[in-house]
Amino acid sequence: MSEDTTTPPTEWGPMRSFGRIKSRKLKPLQATLFDTLLPEIEATDERVALALASGRDIWLEIGFGGGEHLAAQALKHPDVTFIGCEPFLNGVGSVLRHIEDGGLKNVLILAGDARPLLDKLPDTALSRIFILFADPWPKARHNKRRFIQPETVATFARALKPGGSVRFATDWADYADWALERFLANPDLDWRAGSPADWNNPPADHVTTRYEVKKLGDCAPVFLDFYRR
Repeated sequence: MSEDTTTPPTEWGPMRSFGRIKSRKLKPLQATLFDTLLPEIEATDERVALALASGRDIWLEIGFGGGEHLAAQALKHPDVTFIGCEPFLNGVGSVLRHIEDGGLKNVLILAGDARPLLDKLPDTALSRIFILFADPWPKARHNKRRFIQPETVATFARALKPGGSVRFATDWADYADWALERFLANPDLDWRAGSPADWNNPPADHVTTRYEVKKLGDCAPVFLDFYRR
């Protein structure tokens, strides 16, 4: 993991919840798409405001990795506007290729931290939120860097429409317990799971990601869906 080199907004404190920004050199096509496609679909304040004014459902994916899940969901739901946030530039390059290949016209991309965008969203703006296999920060001294904190859970609840949902998935047992405790502590969110199958089996609409296939965690994937009361 790289050391902190940026200062997130003061509302969120000095910690950032992600590690490296870039690893290998971008492939030529990805580098080109950064210059050509990204400026057209960047999640600027103006474009997000237009999406909100359109009346369409808006789904947000935080930390989309290589973008497989985001692109597949956008293809399945052309009437939904998707906003994807990812600070890892190689992941942004990957999703741009997926968007180009799929001819997707319903995606906005933020190449950076999702938290400032969340802060700007009005109440009840989102229909769904996905946080899939976020950096687990498994060492106890680093747990404060995890994306799931009481503040972020409260922001999810504020930004979701009544009946809207947030899905958190992880393959680290400790992070699953950590997240469940913090989601359950929020009175505005409801966990409807009735048996272990509800969190051990992938949801019917889940799209398996490249990261998930690598099985880098210490347990089988856990899927936690919460609904805005």
